[in-house]
Amino acid sequence: MKLISILDKDIEKLAFYLEDKCYIANEISQDLPASMQEYLDNWEKYKDLMLENYAYLQENNRGISWRSPSDVTILSPLPFPKSFRDAYAFRQHVEAGRRNRGLEMIAAFDEFPVFYFSNHNVFSGPGTIYLLEDHFNKLDYELEIAIIIGKKGKNIRANEADDYIAGYMILNDWSARTLQREEMQLNLGPAKGKDFATTAGPILVSPESLKAYKTNPLPGHVGNAYDLEMTAKVNGELLSRGNFKDMDWTFAEIIERCSYGVTLYPGDVIGSGTVGTGCLLELNGTKLRENPNAKETWIKPEDEVELSIQELGSLKNTIKKEEAKYSLFQIKK
Repeated sequence: MKLISILDKDIEKLAFYLEDKCYIANEISQDLPASMQEYLDNWEKYKDLMLENYAYLQENNRGISWRSPSDVTILSPLPFPKSFRDAYAFRQHVEAGRRNRGLEMIAAFDEFPVFYFSNHNVFSGPGTIYLLEDHFNKLDYELEIAIIIGKKGKNIRANEADDYIAGYMILNDWSARTLQREEMQLNLGPAKGKDFATTAGPILVSPESLKAYKTNPLPGHVGNAYDLEMTAKVNGELLSRGNFKDMDWTFAEIIERCSYGVTLYPGDVIGSGTVGTGCLLELNGTKLRENPNAKETWIKPEDEVELSIQELGSLKNTIKKEEAKYSLFQIKK
């Protein structure tokens, strides 16, 4: 099942996404939820009914009204997450980043999954995003997968945690690397290097739709894994390529860590962290390690960044600069 949140006549609506058409859920049946958050708040009640209606649409959608994505505004699948945690699950990315800084791989990576909290109020979907001048000081994309939690739980064990996942979506954890580097010197963060923008979607795909791609997790790990190719392009040029199955820490294990002593709620979002080769920081570091005179590449105003994950679609964003001249770099003590 593929779901999408749209703005139709200034009203947020939950829709089934099928063959590039949006079918408003509660226009098909008044028994279905009006918004993604309503669906998630009552996920166990609605899930089977939603799956049944999606299956019906796949077989018989003649005469059922729909909206074209070009005629509506596509939002993040969940426009206002309850919270946002981002993990550090791909060993290749962590290892490459440390190697590029002349550091050995950190042993703690293999002991437990780690995550940080970021700003759940800046989520948006595909389209144009406007950033301040400081953000363009080594602006970077990050190619990630994210899950949305579908039911409340605390102290969830990894062997049960996949049952809490309502769906999967593409996530771009935008990063202003100069701001990030400055604040991380104080061993706290990231914060201002991350909290200005996060894009997600355009669709949320249920676990049932990914069964054909299910594979075994890496040795020593538990939880669902999926063989899905991941790519990133900037202005049409392919820069990043990875695979969902290469997550060392599964989402089940990350949920176990996140929920220890803490309640997770429907509408909480958890990101995977960056896939190997999935950001310019890593690619630039590798390039400079091989050739110290190489030129770095960063995202510039008017660039188009497209993240794609097999079966999860493509997330395109065009980056523009805001007119405001306010700068954090100018107000340091």
